[in-house]
Amino acid sequence: MTRAELVVGVGARHGVAAEEVLGLIRRTLAEAGAAAADVVALATLDTRADEPGITGAAARLGVPVRSYPAKALAQVRVPHPSAVSLTAVATGSVAEAAALMDGGELLVPKRKSGSATCAVARRGTVDVTRASTNGAEPFTMAAMLPPTKHTENAGPDLRHHGDAEVRGLDLIDLAVNVRTGTPPEWLRRRIVTSLASLAAYPDGRSARAAVAGRHGLPEERVLLTAGAAEAFVLIARALPVSRPVVVHPQFTEPEAALRAAGHEVGRVVLSPEDGFRLDPAAVPEDADLVVVGNPTNPTSVLHPAGVLERLARPGRTLVVDEAFMDAVPGEREALCARQDVPGLVVLRSLTKTWGLAGLRVGYVLADPATVGLLQEAQPLWPVSSPALAAAEACMEPRALVEAADAADRTAVDRAHLLAGLAEFSEVRVVEPAAGPFVLLRLERADEVRELLRSRGFAARRGDTFPGLGGEWLRIAVRDRVTTNRFLQALDLALQGLPRRAVG
Repeated sequence: MTRAELVVGVGARHGVAAEEVLGLIRRTLAEAGAAAADVVALATLDTRADEPGITGAAARLGVPVRSYPAKALAQVRVPHPSAVSLTAVATGSVAEAAALMDGGELLVPKRKSGSATCAVARRGTVDVTRASTNGAEPFTMAAMLPPTKHTENAGPDLRHHGDAEVRGLDLIDLAVNVRTGTPPEWLRRRIVTSLASLAAYPDGRSARAAVAGRHGLPEERVLLTAGAAEAFVLIARALPVSRPVVVHPQFTEPEAALRAAGHEVGRVVLSPEDGFRLDPAAVPEDADLVVVGNPTNPTSVLHPAGVLERLARPGRTLVVDEAFMDAVPGEREALCARQDVPGLVVLRSLTKTWGLAGLRVGYVLADPATVGLLQEAQPLWPVSSPALAAAEACMEPRALVEAADAADRTAVDRAHLLAGLAEFSEVRVVEPAAGPFVLLRLERADEVRELLRSRGFAARRGDTFPGLGGEWLRIAVRDRVTTNRFLQALDLALQGLPRRAVG
């Protein structure tokens, strides 16, 4: 079976709504007798590639956004040029030129709405196997990815995570921050016991009550999720947001989720010269959603709770990712139990301390109204019965004692790692570090990382985090024996760097 491969060119004014763009595209496709399933991309001017109305329409259609500079679009001959467009961007029609940028024939010329234009180009036919049974736009993984742009505008790969450094390879893992030797045997037994109930639909009431009790909160302030990653997607899709801002460098999934949901995302990039410390005044006043990690991945910086509180205000949602807070002795600077901070949303994960990355379980702590909005966006039974059993077990007193002991051991092991790194004049470490990992800076870090791999160690590259570059590496804290072996490998890697030609 074959179908047409269509590219929809889109032009739009700033502030256009996704509903307007999507409605115009649907009407234009209907005029041509084409289906939304035939669309493979939206194409537009590079200065409009982050427009929420365009990215939102692309997400609904499940396709990427391709963008091109005005100079490139001006080279494309269009059948219906506009003097206004020629004057503004030297292109007769953004919609028609973008649609035709990769060749093909114009199927539907420029069509207009109040704030948008679109045109449809056909690029031939392709084999297909998927089919829609209800006529709705297909939902594909493309809808979960950040909008793609012309390569000249490409930024860090927000979807790169540390597991890619070790997947399928026999390396000592310093790239992923999950505690080694986990999950403990008692937790494994609890998970295995839960398998007897797999025939029944998951019931999260006990686990939700356990999480609420652990933090001293009412149950209506708790939402269980399939890991913190699901929570970021729910926040991006369910909350009424028009001006989101992400504080970087940090875990990239929040920004990726926001972009996939069609939002134009602002960045506050912290400086290594300031030790990646946060000044609340750097966050724009009109930001209505602010995302920050604490302690922050990958910098290992622990922001004072008082500094984060200064970001909160009526009309703003403040999302604090505390995925690594239980690795901080005493969980100092935690905001998870606070109910007096307006708009506060705290995310927690059981992945890191308990080694449950494959089980996918975490939770959100927020005011009941926010929890209600996020819950409405969740599918039914989002957390499996084994994950619920694990969440309940990890809230028990003995589990909290074990987690506290692990945090203390991590602090000692981190001090040992930092002392060893201090012996290298080539290495600069971000300090003080508070998480189960450290961020270090050195010249030719990409070459060092490859040499470490050849000696059996995987380190996390830093260039996929906004605000960092190729000279950064993140190293997970491990036991003393493993750390000593890593330090020896690092010494050999630095000595083994090939000399660079001079002159």
